[in-house]
Order: sequence, then C-alpha cells, then structure tokens
Amino acid sequence: MTIDEQLAHLRKGTVDLIREEDLKKKLERSAKTGKPLRVKLGLDPTAPDIHIGHTVVIRKLRAFQDLGHTVIFLIGDFTGMIGDPSGKNATRPPLSREEINANAETYKSQMFRLLDPEKTEVRFNGEWMDKLTPADFIKLAAKTTVRQILERDDFTKRMSEEKPISLHELLYPLVQGYDSVALNADVELGGTDQKFNLLMGRNLQREFDQEPQVIITTPLLEGLDGVNKMSKSLNNYIGIEEPPDQMFGKIMSISDDLMWRYYELLTDTTVDEVNVLKFKCESDAENPRDLKVQLAKSIIADFHSQQSADKAEEEFTRRFVKKEVPDEIEERSVPAGSYALAQLLADVGLATSKGEARRLIQQGGVKVNGEKATSATAEINISDDGVLLQVGKLKFLKVRGI
Repeated sequence: MTIDEQLAHLRKGTVDLIREEDLKKKLERSAKTGKPLRVKLGLDPTAPDIHIGHTVVIRKLRAFQDLGHTVIFLIGDFTGMIGDPSGKNATRPPLSREEINANAETYKSQMFRLLDPEKTEVRFNGEWMDKLTPADFIKLAAKTTVRQILERDDFTKRMSEEKPISLHELLYPLVQGYDSVALNADVELGGTDQKFNLLMGRNLQREFDQEPQVIITTPLLEGLDGVNKMSKSLNNYIGIEEPPDQMFGKIMSISDDLMWRYYELLTDTTVDEVNVLKFKCESDAENPRDLKVQLAKSIIADFHSQQSADKAEEEFTRRFVKKEVPDEIEERSVPAGSYALAQLLADVGLATSKGEARRLIQQGGVKVNGEKATSATAEINISDDGVLLQVGKLKFLKVRGI
C-alpha cells in the first residue's frame, strides 16, 4: 500500500485520529528507515473473558500488525488494581493482583485469536510501575495538575452530582499515560471512553522529551439491542468463546441497520464495499438475511474456524428455517420424580431463579417436549426416558431421572 492507502485503511471505523499529519509522518519515516512503529493497546483484565465489542480496537491493532509494525498488547496488572474510572458514576472496587493475573492469562489466549503471537509484544505495566519509589511517583505526579485531571468528563459529572471520587482514581490517567513513556509508543489505540487517558500519555511523553504518540480511538460497539453499549451486565453481548451456533443465532437476531455497523467494525469489509451491499439491499438485488448470514460466518470464522461457521449455518437452518431440533443436545441427570416446571428450570440452570423461570413461561418462551408451557406450577415427571426442555430459540436440554 502507498502511505495514503495505509492511512485510509487505518482510518476506517475510527472516531479520533490525533493527529493524522503526525501519523503520516511516522509512516513515511518508518517506510524510509525500515524501523516499524510501536503501536500500543492497553487493557485491564478486570473480567475473565472478552466479547466482540472489545475486538473492534483489537482489529485495529491487527491492521497495524498486518502493515508490518510492532504491536504491543499491554496488560494492566498494575492499573487493574486501581480500576479505570472511565464511564463510571461510582468508585469501582479494586481487584487483587491474583485476580488480575488469572484474568490476564485468559485475555492472552483470546487476543491471539486475532493477533499473530509471533509478532506481538506482550507486556505488563507492573514491570515499571512496581519499580517506582514513592519519590519517583511524586515526581511523576508533578508532571500534571489537579485542574487537568478534573477536566475529565467522568470526574466533572460525579462532582456536580456530589458523588465521591477516591484519590486513587485521580491517579489512573497518570499511570496509563506513563505506560506510553515506558514503552516509547508511537501510536496508542483505545475506545472513545479512553480519549482522556490517551491524551495524558501524549502530554507526558512531551514532559519526558519523547515524540508525542498518535492517538486513535474506535467507537463503542452497540450490543444486540442496537441501543446500549455491548455489555455483559446488560446481557446484550456476544462472547468470543461462545459456541459457534450460539454466536450465529445472536448475530441473526440483530436489526438490519445494526448489521451495517457490525460489517464496518467487525470485518475487513471496506466502507465502499459496505455501501455497495447497502445499495444492493435497497434495490432488492440482495436479501438482508443472506448478508447477515455472511456476517455471522465471517465473525465466527475469526474466532473459531470456517468449518465451524459453515456448521453453525447448517444448524441454524435446521433449527429455525426447517424448525427441527438440533442433532446434539446437552443432557442433565436429576433424581427421578415430579417437579414444578419453574423449579426444574432453575435447578438445571435454564433460568437463574424461579422468578425468572416464571417470567419466561408467562412470555411463552418455554417448551416441554416440543409443546409450549403455560403454567409455572405444572408438574413435570422426570424418568429414565427424560424430558426435552427448550428455553427461547437457542437453549435445549434433555433431563433424565436417576
């Protein structure tokens, strides 16, 4: 690619690029000297798994890797113990180093589904932060002002609402910014909620006589509801380690409008190619459902395999187009006897509680042996032959008596 083509490729699906002229100069210098850029992405492993919303920025990291640059996956084992206040309206509880390290191991294995491990530099910011003495930290804190820190939207909002801000939260942007100094980063990536922290890194590099990093932010991906940010707490997410058929079903459930957003941010399809697909749908030359199938298979192939994607499509067609029960159904054994349906669903894990089970039944989302259940108190007799339970469109479970 020419430098301009590289810029267009890297600009796709971004919100902020600060500054584009600086990135162009860095790319030109890299091409001339043969020295790759150092491109950093930092993540605090505060949860044990990653959903596809997280992969929007990881794909951008891979784009730099594909262009031959050094990508640095920075695991925030130190910052994770502080807790990133981004987007938080309350102080989040700090995690222990043991919790962070356990989560970090799963992060690494999941990241390498998109990144080439041979070309990825994995670092932990505890490498340098653990070595700073109290005097070093005070000197670092002298590089910024309280006013600069309080300009952050999250802090301003919490102060106006008279909600507490812990002192350690004010230090978070400072520590993340210092990571860029320690790594001598040329580029740092992050979601739009990280913009303040990324700018802090740019400022601190100037203070340490380094060339300021370029900042690239990517949008926060909407979840399956098409409204809220993808989040486990809102149950509108797709985990990258979910079974392929479950991922397929979730993607097929999104709206046609959201499909274009996913094409742009979760595939290598160019903006021009997405516009062509849109035009074909609008002119009835393409069926949106067929394009959604292509999207689902592309995403599944990234995290599993093309064979898994093909099988997931076949399974989806069998279950929802042909209305058939899947070939492979998980089985669970319980003591033989009679159970109230709501209690049974909770006992076998198809509902988190009896209350949720009752709601699912009232909404018509539960079937017993293929028949829609209408009563939460219906007595279900569990014997050797077993009973087929179905919740929603995706969950099947055969329950046998022992």
